[in-house]
Amino acid sequence: MTRFIIEADGGSRGNPGPAGYGAVVRDATTGELLSETAEYIGTATNNVAEYRGLIAGLRSAFALDPSATVQVRMDSKLVVEQMSGRWKIKHPDMRPLAAEAQGVFPPGAVRYEWIPRERNKDADRLANEAMDAGRRGERWRPRERAAEPAPAKPPAVGWGPSAGTPTTFLLLRHGETDLTPRKVFSGSGGSDPELSDVGRAQAAAAAAALPEVDAVISSPLVRCRQTAEPVAARLGLDIRYEEGFRETDFGAFEGLTFAEARERHPDALEAWLASPDAEPPGGGESFTAVARRVAVARDKTLARHPGRTVLVVTHVTPVKTLLRLALDAPPRAMFRMELSPAALTEVAYYADGNASVRRFNDTGHLR
Repeated sequence: MTRFIIEADGGSRGNPGPAGYGAVVRDATTGELLSETAEYIGTATNNVAEYRGLIAGLRSAFALDPSATVQVRMDSKLVVEQMSGRWKIKHPDMRPLAAEAQGVFPPGAVRYEWIPRERNKDADRLANEAMDAGRRGERWRPRERAAEPAPAKPPAVGWGPSAGTPTTFLLLRHGETDLTPRKVFSGSGGSDPELSDVGRAQAAAAAAALPEVDAVISSPLVRCRQTAEPVAARLGLDIRYEEGFRETDFGAFEGLTFAEARERHPDALEAWLASPDAEPPGGGESFTAVARRVAVARDKTLARHPGRTVLVVTHVTPVKTLLRLALDAPPRAMFRMELSPAALTEVAYYADGNASVRRFNDTGHLR
C-alpha cells in the first residue's frame, strides 16, 4: 500500500487580501519529495487559502496513486480539527471547500495532524512564492533545483550473473482507435476513445503472442483497458490500473492534428516542443510533469514486483519516457522515437539502478 505525506498551507496578506497556497507530497517511507504545487488565488482569507492548499495537495497525491493512504500535516488548527470531524464547520464559505477536500480520496484514506509552523516551512514558502508571483502578475512556477550527482554504476549492465535477476517491463502500446490513423492528439484530457475494429484485432493478436507474465498493469483510459483485457483473460490475471501510466493531457491540442495545432496555436506549439517544462495551452501537461509521474509509477511497480515480468499497457508518451529515462537520454530524444499501435518494447531494471533496453517497437506479433 502506497503511503503519502501531504504538507499544505495557505496565506493572505490582509485577511482578506492577496492570497495563495502551497502543498508538497512526500513518500511516507523515504521522505522523498514527489510533487509540489502552489497558486495565487486573488483576494481571499487565510482560511480559504489554507483549504485551497489542502485540496491541491490531496489532488496531487491522488494523481500519483488514487489507492494510497495519506497523512496530511498542516499548521492550521482550524482546518485539521474541522477535517478530523472534531470541530463543526460554521462558516458557509468553508463548507463547500471541506466537502471538496473530503471527496478527493475514499473515506478513511486520509488522516490529519497538526504541526507547528516551523515544521511546515516548505508549504509556507510555496504559498509565499505564489503570492509574490501573483503580485508581479505572473503564474507560479517551481524553482530549478540542482540535480543530485548520479551514483557510479557498473558499465556491463545485464551481462554478468552478479547483476542479479532484473524486473522486466513488457511495454505494450494500446491498439488503434479511430483517431490513430489521423495522428490526432489524443491524451488524458480528450474524448477517451475506444479501440476501433483494427485495434481490437491488434489487442487479440498481442494476447495470443505474449509470453507468460506475472502481473498486468494498465493505464485507466479505455483504449488501454480494452487492450489489456484479452491478455489478462488468457493468463487468468487481474488488471491493476495505474494513473501514473496514463497519456499526457495535451490541453487545447486535444482532438487536433499536428497541422491544426500549428495553425491554431503556433507560438504555444513551438514553445511546448522546445522546452520539456512548457505546458500546452488550456491546462495541459509539460513533458517534465509527465516524466515525474511516470517515474513514480515505474518505481511503485518495481517495488511491488521485484524480479518479475510485468506487462504494462500504456500510451506513446509513457513508453517513450520510460525508454528515455532508461537510456539516460535528454527529453528531445523522445521526438526521435516512432512507436506503432500495439507495439512491444522491453526494458529490464536491475536492483543496482541500472536498466537495459531489450527491444523497441516490436510489431512481429501483428503480422
